[in-house]
Amino acid sequence: MFNFHNRNILILGLARQGLALCRYFVAAGANVTVSDAAPAQKLGAELAALNGLPVSLALGGHPLSLLDGCDLLCLSGGVPPQLPIVQEAVRRGIRLSNDSLLTLQLAPCPVIGITGSSGKTTTTTLVGAMLRRTFVDGGRTVHIGGNIGTPLLDRLDEVGENDLIVLELSSFQLEIFDPAIAYGTLAGKGPDVAAILNITPNHLDRHPSMTAYADAKFNLLRYLSPESSVILSGDDGVTQRLGDAIPAEIRSRIPKEWGLDELLTSQREGLAALPLSPVFFSRQTPLTAGAWLEDDQLICAGEPICSRGEVRLRGDHNISNLLAAAAISHAAGASHQAMRSVATSFTGVPHRLEEVSRLGGVMWINDSIATAPERAIAGLRVFAPGEQTLVLLAGGKDKNLPWDDFAEETLRRVNFLIGFGQAGPMIVQKVRDWAAFRRVTPPESAIVTRLEEAVRLAAHMARPGTVVLLSPGGTSYDGYKNFEERGEHFRRLVAEMQLQPI
Repeated sequence: MFNFHNRNILILGLARQGLALCRYFVAAGANVTVSDAAPAQKLGAELAALNGLPVSLALGGHPLSLLDGCDLLCLSGGVPPQLPIVQEAVRRGIRLSNDSLLTLQLAPCPVIGITGSSGKTTTTTLVGAMLRRTFVDGGRTVHIGGNIGTPLLDRLDEVGENDLIVLELSSFQLEIFDPAIAYGTLAGKGPDVAAILNITPNHLDRHPSMTAYADAKFNLLRYLSPESSVILSGDDGVTQRLGDAIPAEIRSRIPKEWGLDELLTSQREGLAALPLSPVFFSRQTPLTAGAWLEDDQLICAGEPICSRGEVRLRGDHNISNLLAAAAISHAAGASHQAMRSVATSFTGVPHRLEEVSRLGGVMWINDSIATAPERAIAGLRVFAPGEQTLVLLAGGKDKNLPWDDFAEETLRRVNFLIGFGQAGPMIVQKVRDWAAFRRVTPPESAIVTRLEEAVRLAAHMARPGTVVLLSPGGTSYDGYKNFEERGEHFRRLVAEMQLQPI
């Protein structure tokens, strides 16, 4: 489709997606320059991973002179399009791309694209598992990539026409799936199955508004063909409005301040023009198509998968993730037998309500993935009020998100709140203020600086029957490279603490 031989390619960001872009373009015969804002001394592992590739390096900043003679600018996942060099590239008419967009454009096989504000990784993993169980003897390989695991772009030569690709897509990746700035076209080459799990406030420290954030998510639906399948949540106030599966009288309310009416009208009209009828999944409302929960049974396309009691994942939100995965994988050809096998055996993805220790009657839970208040709320709701003593470790870096619902859930379920990191003091104060507003007693609380202090304090307080839950509600960027690094640090702290006297 594209010929990059002797083209001048500039890549911003030397993370795993940037490295995949480097490998792909070098193999394609391009002249590659990679620029990272960090200096060389902070990029030892990334520079080693280049493994001698013939690329030019510009480290410690992004000078605009890099755009001179540039044919294509590619962004690694964490690089915002708001950077001056990206805006200047757009002004000059230099097109943009990233590894996920190129993977979708160049894939030789059907592609499933999955996005949402929460649940993406778990659902993508479940979809991959259901499809792999289905085609274990069928000669089809299922490749999982995008925002999860290893990028696929530089491994597309290993993908066959009969295979399947499952891509997890973040708003950061999707925001340049925009015909005004994107390299090449996706017309007729959008995902064969496109799924939006939910759209709720997230990443508002990067996206200027909820409208801009939702618009980035909706880029997944821009390039569909009439043969595509669209899978949407029937429990999410935004996605409910893209179809008629959920009666208007029971739809969730969307705050007017989000300003999404015009955007939703445009998206609905776009789907109708194809024409496409979305398929929904719902934990709250029985449906006649798609996947839903009814009488404690998970059902897909009218056939039972399993009972809720047979599911090993914790929490209502994971029932929603399973239903989403069933609807998505069914659209891609998965069998009910495979769905059942996965639903009744899958225990979770690391850092997502992961039990890391159960010693002395104290359970330690790693939910480091909870990088927004809504995700922390989902973690809290796994634990019924009064059934255990719940110690919550919350903090990290705020994303300019609303915290009132989190404070309400904390008042209902948490016995002791420990705030840590940059947002720790704000979170504790928000809970105290909400308790004063509600005229109730807040949970006991403390503020510390670092996660290790929070773990140590929790260990001093914990008694048999206590659950210590790391569900921060903030990102990890105040002290860690990513949420995985934060979760791994939590694991180590718990293990080390249990080898020492308290």
